[in-house]
Amino acid sequence: MNVIKAAAGGGGAALTSGDLELIGALARRPLGRDEVYAFSVRLCDNEIDRDFERFAPQTLEELAPMFVGKSGIFDHRWSAQGQTARIYKTEVIWEPERTTGAGDPYCWLKGYAYMVRTGSNGDLIAEIEGGIKKEVSVGCAVERSVCSICGCDRAGTDCGHQKGREYDGRLCWVSLEGASDAYEFSFVAVPAQPAAGVVKSVRRGERQALERLEWEAALGRKYLDGLRGEVVRLALLADRELDGRAIKSLAEKLSHDELEELRKSYARRAQQRLPLSTQLSYQVERAAFDERNRAFLA
Repeated sequence: MNVIKAAAGGGGAALTSGDLELIGALARRPLGRDEVYAFSVRLCDNEIDRDFERFAPQTLEELAPMFVGKSGIFDHRWSAQGQTARIYKTEVIWEPERTTGAGDPYCWLKGYAYMVRTGSNGDLIAEIEGGIKKEVSVGCAVERSVCSICGCDRAGTDCGHQKGREYDGRLCWVSLEGASDAYEFSFVAVPAQPAAGVVKSVRRGERQALERLEWEAALGRKYLDGLRGEVVRLALLADRELDGRAIKSLAEKLSHDELEELRKSYARRAQQRLPLSTQLSYQVERAAFDERNRAFLA
């Protein structure tokens, strides 16, 4: 079964000596660093796309070596005149912190492509760098098209389930399995897979800045989680009749400022309901003097 899948994402990639060796294996002669423009593309992933189809993770692993040496063209027009680039290496990238609509860890097939710099492709390189040309689509072949509801191979049998509809609360989608061939990748206007496209390269300084932002974002999320937990705790102290699950659900939807206001309000009400007292009490009135204690006085 032939499949055309598009995906979104623009910029060049830094070339290493290893990259030049891989590119040289595809070229008729060794190419110098100044002769080559390289970029990376997100070819396809395992997320359910606009057609309610997705590549199974194993299919992406199978497609990875098949795409090496394949051409980059435009709009799947299989013409030698449209050949603009060629993929020289691939890898499957895993992002286990992200979960797909199918319920498994997110992964995607990354392709590294190159073009020989010429007088005629300068505008295309500028458009890739400027983010104009970035959405791509892949042409490949798979053996099976498996229904998520019944497991039927829809490539040979119509099970009657419609993609995009829900059956007993379960969304119907199709898993593309058993990669048998890869043909090309194309620059397109509207990809089926929203995430596929040219991947921007990140310079070292930019990467460090991004890593710091991610670290600060993680701290912020941790702080908000703690604040939500404190709001729930104080709310239940202030009013034992409140539904803990309902308060927790409410706290998940509130902003930082709203959570802070609730925390202060519930803290005051909890203090009124359960006023704090010291563990030790002190006698206010002066006790009568006991003559037996005179020996201990200085």
